[in-house]
Amino acid sequence: MLQKYINFIKGISVNWFGRIGVILTTSSFISFILIQLGWITGILNNAYIGLITYLMFPSLFILGLILIPAGWFLYRRTTGKTTNELLNERFDPKDLKTEIFGSSTFLMILFLTSINILFMGGASIRMLHFMDQPRFCGTACHSVMNPEWTTYNVSPHARVKCVQCHVGEGFHALLNSKINGMWQMVSITFSLYEKPIPTPIHQLRPARETCEKCHWPEKFYGNRLKTILHYSNDYFSVPVYTTLNLKIDTEKAAQKSGIHWHIGKENEVRYTSADDKRKKIIWVESKKPDGTFIRYNNIYTFKNDTEAKYVRTMDCVDCHNRATHIYENPESALDKSIHRGLIDRSLPYIRRESLTALTRDYSGSEYAVKEISNHLHGFYSRNFPDLSKSKFESINEVVKVLSNIYKKNIHPQMNITWGSYPSFIGHKNDSGCFRCHNENLIDRYGQTIPYDCTLCHSILANGDSDPLKYLKQPSESDPDYPMQLFLGNEFLKSLYE
Repeated sequence: MLQKYINFIKGISVNWFGRIGVILTTSSFISFILIQLGWITGILNNAYIGLITYLMFPSLFILGLILIPAGWFLYRRTTGKTTNELLNERFDPKDLKTEIFGSSTFLMILFLTSINILFMGGASIRMLHFMDQPRFCGTACHSVMNPEWTTYNVSPHARVKCVQCHVGEGFHALLNSKINGMWQMVSITFSLYEKPIPTPIHQLRPARETCEKCHWPEKFYGNRLKTILHYSNDYFSVPVYTTLNLKIDTEKAAQKSGIHWHIGKENEVRYTSADDKRKKIIWVESKKPDGTFIRYNNIYTFKNDTEAKYVRTMDCVDCHNRATHIYENPESALDKSIHRGLIDRSLPYIRRESLTALTRDYSGSEYAVKEISNHLHGFYSRNFPDLSKSKFESINEVVKVLSNIYKKNIHPQMNITWGSYPSFIGHKNDSGCFRCHNENLIDRYGQTIPYDCTLCHSILANGDSDPLKYLKQPSESDPDYPMQLFLGNEFLKSLYE
C-alpha cells in the first residue's frame, strides 16, 4: 500500500507545480494531525497556534490540492499529449489495469479524495469549535481585545461564551459573524480600528435572543433591597450607606410597574440618539394601550440632530450596557476593595490617597505601578514616618490592589481610561436613567417623561452612617426632617400598593 502511494505521488508530481502541491498538502496534513494531538492532550492551548492550525494549515492544504491538477494541466499543454498518454507515461501499466473495483490508480484517487473530504470536514468543525471559544475571541487579537478579555474574565458572565451574546443562534447569525470577522481581520492588519473600540450596538443580537435565554422577563417581579457602601475621604475612611428599595416589577394588573416596565411584553419603547454613545437622546416614543405611539421630543435638539438617525427599540442592553465587559469607576473599585478587606482601613486617609494615586495620568501600566507605590510610600513617610515603617507591608498590599484595579480598567494602548465605557445602570456616575427621564423631553401636550426620585426606587438612606436612616422617626430639629419623613412614608406606602 505504501509503495502504491509513493508511486502515485511520483506520478502526479509532473512539474514544480505538482511537486509544490504535494509538499503543501502532505506537510499541512501531517502538521495539522500532530498539533491536533497536542490540543487534545492539553499540551497546546495558545490562540495563535490555533489560528495556524485551523486557518493556515487547511488553507495550505487546499492550495496544494489546487496546484496538483494545475500542474498536470500545464504539463499536458506543454507536452501536447493526451491524458491517456500522460497516464501511461507517468504510471505503471499494472496500476492502470482495470479490475473489479477499478484500477489501482483510480482506487488510490478515490481513497485520497475520501481522506481529503474527511480532513476538510473535520478541520472545518474543529475550526468552528475553536473560534467559538472565549480564549480565541480574547487572545487571538491580543493588543486590541485584551481590555475586553480582562474584564470578561472577572465579570458575572465569565461562564457565558462570547458567541452566545455576540453571535446568537442559527446559520444566518453564524454567517454574519464570519463576514464581520473577516472585516475585523482586515481592520487589525491595517490598523483601521478605532481606539477605544466603540460599543457594537448595531451588531449585538436582540436581547430576546440572548439575555432572555436565561433571564425571564415575566419573572422580573417584586422589589429588591440594595445597600451601596462607600467610604469617606477623611482620616478614618468612614463607611457611609445608600440604601435603595428597587422597584423591579413589570406587573400592570395592579396599575403599578417598575424598572423592568420598559421590556414588558405589552410595552414598546423606541428612541433615536445623536450618536452611538446614546447619551444625547433626540426623541423617545412609547407605545400606548391602543397601539399608537406618543413621542417625546428633546427641546434642546439641534437642527443637524433631527436628520435620519438609527431608531432603536429599547431592550436590556440600553440600561445594562456593561453586563459583561464592566469597567469600574475608581471610587466604586476602591470601596469594594476596602469592604472586602483588601485595603487596610486603619491607614490614615487611605481612601483619599488611593483615589489620588489611581486617577493620575500615567503613560503605561509599569510606570503606573511604580508611581502608585511612590505616592503611597511617600505620603506616609512624610506625614506618618513611624507608621510608614510599622505598616510597610500593609502599604505594599494596597499598592498591589491599586495596581490590579488600574490594570483591569486602564489600557493606554487602546486609549481606555476612567469613564471611557460608562455604565447606564442608575445615574450616579453618568446620565443613565436621566438620558430619557428628564425635563427636556416633552410630548405635544407639554408633558414630560416622569423623573421623580421615587419612580424606580424608594430611598432609605443616602450617604448616611445608618443604612436604614429614613425608616426611623426623624428629629423635627433636623433640617432634612420633611425629606426624611416623606421618603420613609413613601417606602412604607409602596409596600402596600
